[in-house]
Amino acid sequence: MTTKNAETTPKDLFAAEVKQADIDHHTPTAGAMVGHIVSNLVVLADKLQQAKWYVKGMNAHSLKAYFGELLMQANKQKDALGATLIDENLLTPTTQKEFSEYAMLTENGENKYHSAEWLIDSFVHDYDTENLFITRAIKLAEKEDRPVLAAALTKLLGDNNHNIAELQALLGNDPREGLDEEDF
Repeated sequence: MTTKNAETTPKDLFAAEVKQADIDHHTPTAGAMVGHIVSNLVVLADKLQQAKWYVKGMNAHSLKAYFGELLMQANKQKDALGATLIDENLLTPTTQKEFSEYAMLTENGENKYHSAEWLIDSFVHDYDTENLFITRAIKLAEKEDRPVLAAALTKLLGDNNHNIAELQALLGNDPREGLDEEDF
C-alpha cells in the first residue's frame, strides 16, 4: 500500500490504491479475494433489507425478523472483514463503484415481488456463491502466511454454512440439497 507523505494528496493516494487493487485482482491475492467477499456482503445486505421490507405471506412476520438478523450479521461481517484487511495492510473496497465491480452477487428490484420461498432459495444460493470466494480466499491466505485472515474467513465460512442449513430447513431441504452436483 502507498504511504502518505507531506506532498501526497488524497487523490494521489486513491489513484495508487485503485492501481494496486487492479494488480491484486489480476494476480489474485487473498486481499483481492476478500475484497470480492466484502463486496458480496454489501449486495447481500441490500437484498436482505429489501426482503425484510417486502416479504409477504403467512410467515412474513417471522421472516422479517429473521432477515433482519441476517442483515445485521452481514453488516457486522463486512465491517469485521474490512477491518481485518486494514490490519493486514491490505486494501478493502469502500465505494459503490468498487462494490458493484467486485461483487458476484446481483440484486434486482423485481425480487421484492417474488414469494417468500423464492427469496429464501435465492439467499441459499447467495451464501453458497459467497462460499466459493471464501474457500479460495482461505487457501490464498494460508499460502500467503496470513493466519489471522484465514481464521476470520474460516469463521465466515462456518456462519454461511449455518445460514444455508437454516434457510434450507425453512424450505424443507437438507443443507446441501440443490447445491451440489449429483454423482451419477
